[in-house]
Amino acid sequence: MRILLTGGAGFIGSHLVDRLLAEGAEVTVVDNLDSFYNPAVKLHNISTHTDDPGFTFVQGDICRVAEFGEQIPDPVDVIVHLAARAGVRPSIADPTGYQHVNVAGTQSMLELAKERGVKHFVFASSSSVYGVNPNVPWSESEMTLRPISPYASTKISGELLGHVYSHLYGIRFTALRLFTVYGPRQRPDLAIHKFSKLMLAGQPIPLFGDGSTERDYTHAFDVIDGIRSAIDYDDELFDVFNIGSDEPVRLSTLVDLLQDVLGVEAKIDRHPEQIGDLPRTWSNLEHARDRLGYQPRVDLRHGLATFADWIKRA
Repeated sequence: MRILLTGGAGFIGSHLVDRLLAEGAEVTVVDNLDSFYNPAVKLHNISTHTDDPGFTFVQGDICRVAEFGEQIPDPVDVIVHLAARAGVRPSIADPTGYQHVNVAGTQSMLELAKERGVKHFVFASSSSVYGVNPNVPWSESEMTLRPISPYASTKISGELLGHVYSHLYGIRFTALRLFTVYGPRQRPDLAIHKFSKLMLAGQPIPLFGDGSTERDYTHAFDVIDGIRSAIDYDDELFDVFNIGSDEPVRLSTLVDLLQDVLGVEAKIDRHPEQIGDLPRTWSNLEHARDRLGYQPRVDLRHGLATFADWIKRA
């Protein structure tokens, strides 16, 4: 199998590279090594594969495919599109930049799929597309999407573009709505990583709101299982799947668990709720279980314990 993977040097992408190469796939990673966080971290994520004959790394911007397109081996069986500008709060500060990368960049990759005759396009969407929809747990059949951040709106746009290209050009488009992914290599701006670093350094952690917000925390290894199943999906020409844990956890409970696995007490620095933050995320996994055979395996306490081991060595 020949995979073109965008964003493959990042947190989720590098774990997928590990999995695909172990299975004998040929993987071409396109990543621009964006400075959102230290590019050296991303290069380290994929450093063990640089001598693998099945691995190709291309540094390139998904909005400028013409600049690196000739470096992509032909043919490509599946495009897995993970590259995006990430984060809800930063998107509020730079909505235009997020629109450019996440929407125009996705369209550029869909154009590449059309031109190269790629039959399957797997797209990393987000649970944030559901927004403030009160009908939990959220199901993919839910038509009332109420995004409250520019980031969320770009992910909805990506899904809709996928439907267009699926309808017009027969490209199978499989969108995965990922729910709060954590685990080794997690981005440093995300809560679990940020809190852990501060707690281990004896510094206060910023807690927005009263700690009652809830998140459907999903371990990276479960997400990789979901993406891997999606790569093999060959049923509906256009489909959307939740990839989560189906177990929302309060922020205050998360802090308690981190104290346990890190062996340190958290110092709390309270702040008002942030605009763009959702009160709760909760995945209905019936569709993913039925069509992808997806079943999360890593419970939060165990996942945080392995994360704690990793971050103490990082």
